[in-house]
Amino acid sequence: MPVALLYLGILVAAFLLLIVRPQRMQMAAHRALVASLQVGEEVVTSGGIYGTIRGLDNGTVDLEVSSGIVLRVARGAIAQRVGPDQEPDEGVEPGEESAGDDPGEGDGQSPRSET
Repeated sequence: MPVALLYLGILVAAFLLLIVRPQRMQMAAHRALVASLQVGEEVVTSGGIYGTIRGLDNGTVDLEVSSGIVLRVARGAIAQRVGPDQEPDEGVEPGEESAGDDPGEGDGQSPRSET
């Protein structure tokens, strides 16, 4: 009987440490992200829609996904910010090099191909 209680205690402790605690930390990080959103930031929603924040309300965000196309989404649907280092260089033509590129690397083409 005491051995069974010891195993049960170990199982409960492992459950708390391996499942509950990381989930709470992830939820706290998401709440902090949602609370710190500002107009003009580029974000991606949990559904995978990229856009720029054009307006903030108590529970909603106006997200511009294309020129003149604004979607209203729930604040909680914002999954993450999109940093400037995560987007391809759109102003560089193929064959040109940007100031930070090493001339010996790559073939000068973007990893994405437009079809």
